[in-house]
Amino acid sequence: MPPRRRIAPTAGLQALQVWRADPSAADRTTVATAVRFTLEELAARAPGRTLEVRVPPYGAVQCIEGPTHTRGTPPNVIETDAPTWLALVTGELGWAEAESGGTVRASGQRADLSGLLPLISKS
Repeated sequence: MPPRRRIAPTAGLQALQVWRADPSAADRTTVATAVRFTLEELAARAPGRTLEVRVPPYGAVQCIEGPTHTRGTPPNVIETDAPTWLALVTGELGWAEAESGGTVRASGQRADLSGLLPLISKS
């Protein structure tokens, strides 16, 4: 069963479009909607509970098939800030570049989203 969406795709895409037009001008609500929508999109495209992706303070999802995690700190975690996450999912920033630049913190053998990004095309 696919995860339940809290952000309607049309609202999420609209927020992402506003953020893309001028990231520095996007208000907190717009950024929150764009982040939550793209986290939901990731979970829908890569269902599972092996990896936890965190974008504080806006949200977190579990994704990727494999061994499931149920208690405590997950063994596979990715954490980043909202501007980095949105740049990654739109293809404006590459995974390797973000990781080497220190804007993405990834721990665990399955903590790699390079094969799934970008999530949303630039068009």
